[in-house]
Amino acid sequence: MSVAFRRDSDEEVLEPKFELPIPPGPNLVTAAGLALIEARLATAEAMVAAETDEVALADAKRQRRYWITRKTSAQLAPPPPPDRVAFGSRVRFTLNGAARGVMLVGSDEAEGVTDKIPFTAPLARALIGGEVGEVLDFAGTADAIEILGIERAG
Repeated sequence: MSVAFRRDSDEEVLEPKFELPIPPGPNLVTAAGLALIEARLATAEAMVAAETDEVALADAKRQRRYWITRKTSAQLAPPPPPDRVAFGSRVRFTLNGAARGVMLVGSDEAEGVTDKIPFTAPLARALIGGEVGEVLDFAGTADAIEILGIERAG
């Protein structure tokens, strides 16, 4: 075999690891979202301290950099008003006739399983500013959303 087709190590073919993407816009957080960021940062720092494998250590350091950035850029949002949908609100509504409920939170706190959606999501943007009883357009459909209830998430 020609020397031109040999490689010295497997590291030459490893794909580069890029930084974790930071969601655009302000890093608004609820009190629970800030606690979540702090917990994830503590976990990442523990992983960095305990890791001995170079590849896993590099990944742990990347995670730590992400959570440091998220913690330093976090802006604790004020409590939402009781009568309008805003960041931190829990909203009950109908969407095309089907009852739903969501909580508007920051990007790092969002979980589709628990119906926590980021305030930047299209549905959240459609809901923000709405009042109980208001009918809103969504996704090109007129009167797609009817707001049934609003409460401060706690």
